[in-house]
Amino acid sequence: MSLQEKSVALVTGARTGIGRFLSEHLLRQGYRVWGCSRKPAEWQAEGFTYVETDVTDEPQVKALMRRISTEDGRLDVLLNNAGAASMNHFLLTPVETYKKLMDTNLLGTWLVSREAAKLMRKRKVGRIVNFGSAAVPLRLAGEAVYIASKSAVESLSQVISRELIDYGITVNVVGPAPVPTDMIRGIPKEKIDKLLESLTIRRLCTFEDVANVVDFFLRPQSDAITGQVIYLGGVPR
Repeated sequence: MSLQEKSVALVTGARTGIGRFLSEHLLRQGYRVWGCSRKPAEWQAEGFTYVETDVTDEPQVKALMRRISTEDGRLDVLLNNAGAASMNHFLLTPVETYKKLMDTNLLGTWLVSREAAKLMRKRKVGRIVNFGSAAVPLRLAGEAVYIASKSAVESLSQVISRELIDYGITVNVVGPAPVPTDMIRGIPKEKIDKLLESLTIRRLCTFEDVANVVDFFLRPQSDAITGQVIYLGGVPR
């Protein structure tokens, strides 16, 4: 089977952490994988192409999609993993922090999803998995802007799931509890502990936990599942 005959996936934020793990996870399953982040990647693999791309930059995102279309002629899966986090009291949140979180988490998800869907609709099939957060239903103090951005990602996903289903494209959201990545290393331990105490399953999420939900959304048998959000950690409702 040639690479062109394999399913093609794009993972944003693929340089490190969850994005790298999911990229390698999909490669092991036989996907042809594209990855992107704003900085150079520190890893390589057969079947993996990495392109430095800022997901908030429309010309860069369109250029990435043109490369995927030219070299592979299709896009089957998009994992919108790129994200940013910050904990600030509402009264002490700088405008720059607001813009960074909203641009990366919401604008980036919207822009990459829009351009990816244009490729997917040509074959009338596609899977988009966006990344929310278990912090959304918990409404934790100190995360107003982050939670607002991830809440918007969930609403965006549910609306576009209705608009894209006629093209055979499903759109779902995975909402991880904290995962030990660079994103949370700057957050004080007591704040992470407080968040975990709010969960039913009081532990950090693993990469494997996230991959399990992603696999569920990507299965061919999941073509009747769209507009859904699955939180990890057993979030109280």
